[in-house]
Amino acid sequence: MAEPAKSSPLSELRIALPSLPLRLQEVGRFVAANDYDATTRSMRDLAAEAGADPAAFTRLAKAIGYSGWDELRAALTEARRPSQTSPFSGRAKSRRHGPHADVALVIDKLEAEAAGLPRIPAHPIAEAARALHEAKRIWIAGYRSCRSVAELLNYELRLFRPEQVQLVGASGPDDLDLGAFRPGEAVIVLGFLPYTHASVRVAQAAHCSGATLIAIADSLSAPMAEGAAHVLLFEAASSPGFFPSLTGAIAIAQSLAAVTFSLGGLAAKKRLEHTEARLAAATTYVSEKG
Repeated sequence: MAEPAKSSPLSELRIALPSLPLRLQEVGRFVAANDYDATTRSMRDLAAEAGADPAAFTRLAKAIGYSGWDELRAALTEARRPSQTSPFSGRAKSRRHGPHADVALVIDKLEAEAAGLPRIPAHPIAEAARALHEAKRIWIAGYRSCRSVAELLNYELRLFRPEQVQLVGASGPDDLDLGAFRPGEAVIVLGFLPYTHASVRVAQAAHCSGATLIAIADSLSAPMAEGAAHVLLFEAASSPGFFPSLTGAIAIAQSLAAVTFSLGGLAAKKRLEHTEARLAAATTYVSEKG
């Protein structure tokens, strides 16, 4: 006989809420309404936003059967992850019915994308940008759908640091670049579940080389985030539709480029102006009609 499916931690929390002390009910409702934040932010940060004592989160976890907050947070993280065997088809929902069903899906999709952006922590991005500013060379790796985000970040950074930014595998086999990582350089790796073996290999090579590893990922437990000096989290799984969202990853990439440029000061501005002049001389863009 098969074992019954284990209920989700959010379901356990909601079922237990009525029997909890009033203060723990308030903390429990906060966690239920902010489960993504609960998986990505520190207990102290969550407590400050909820107006609660950090210890209340530990008491809440124990009250619903967990050993402590870390175990509950791990369960919340795991519950958000799609099946490895059907990461995309497993997300697919039956088509809605009604004259405005398709419009409703678009609205839900746009609202989910917009809601996820404010939940991206800003301070870790600024800290990672400082690491990029100080790096002698910047390597960027993104595979499959994340390749587009990697190429966007590569393009923006090369507008003002053309000799110091490179896509992993852009000029030959990946393994040649993995052997070129050095201390004092930065390696950015992007990924979300299901994670590619290639992204993990890049992250491991960066960590072993002594380069600064920056992971842009959907979870702290992402295998390419192991050993990273900076982990920049985006929400991939909550958006409706069969495919996870890359909106947060794009926002992080563009924020990294913006802050790195700002830190570069006058030198970065002059280099950007030089790039613009070269593009204009090459008539890269269509002329605007007066």
